[in-house]
Amino acid sequence: MRIIFMGTPAFAVPTLAALIHAGHEVACVYTQPPRPAKRGQRDQQSAVHNFAAERSLMVRTPASLKDSDVRAAFAALDADIAVVAAYGLLLPQIILDAPRHGCLNVHASLLPRWRGAAPIQRAILAGDRETGVAIMQMAAGMDTGPVRHVEATAIGHKTTGILTDELAQIGARLVVQVLNDLNAYPPLPQSAEGVLHAPKIDKSEAEIDWHLSAVQIERSVRAFAPAPGAWFAVGDERIKLLSADVMPPELSDPPAAPGTVLDDQLTIACNPGAIRATIVQRAGRGPMRAEDLLRGFTVPAGTRLA
Repeated sequence: MRIIFMGTPAFAVPTLAALIHAGHEVACVYTQPPRPAKRGQRDQQSAVHNFAAERSLMVRTPASLKDSDVRAAFAALDADIAVVAAYGLLLPQIILDAPRHGCLNVHASLLPRWRGAAPIQRAILAGDRETGVAIMQMAAGMDTGPVRHVEATAIGHKTTGILTDELAQIGARLVVQVLNDLNAYPPLPQSAEGVLHAPKIDKSEAEIDWHLSAVQIERSVRAFAPAPGAWFAVGDERIKLLSADVMPPELSDPPAAPGTVLDDQLTIACNPGAIRATIVQRAGRGPMRAEDLLRGFTVPAGTRLA
């Protein structure tokens, strides 16, 4: 099939690679424009842009799809279908209608649960037992279109980083299956029940609130790993908490004030319960085990963390 691919982050790269490997003709790749990144704030191309350029694919980076010239150029590609994976721009109806078979979206949730920008993080934060990928026929509205294919996977103790990689591979495989035989995967309307929305993660959510339960805090650690990273402050220094264990209830009995360091292993009181930091990161340094941090950075029992 002649395909337009639309995606931006690393999550989308396996889908583009799978389309190429399956022998589909990628007429053009649409991705977000280069943006300032890292300490130097130099413009950086997206992961999809880099991958496509290495394979000499035509790449377009419009800042918006509202311009009439952009829409005309999209339609002129005369595509059979568009495949969208974490593109990051709203597709107006005229774009959705341009390819002969419309647009497919690789969405990282079990629709209708977690429509929106941050389905993986929200599923972890909510304590969901499973998540997955839905291949959706796109329609007007936020992830409201009918679903052609879906596959679930257990969340367990996975982080957002681990789940993102896993779901990217599942999505790549599923979308190729759908494209191989569209008739075998008819679009089925989403249920009107169980709809939940997954708004974009705000950086303020990554600050650990020790007044939450140990279970809730451990979920937030996994949801925000590797980025933006759940964090707490020791004095004036911000420490990212990349991995933590929920500790047995007796370790916080009698209960201490939330945020109190309980021992010399960076076990911290929550409300209720306690967690023990296992992987941490100081500003400007790489991830390290908590025990290595404590060799040169004293956080004595009784310290109240902010």
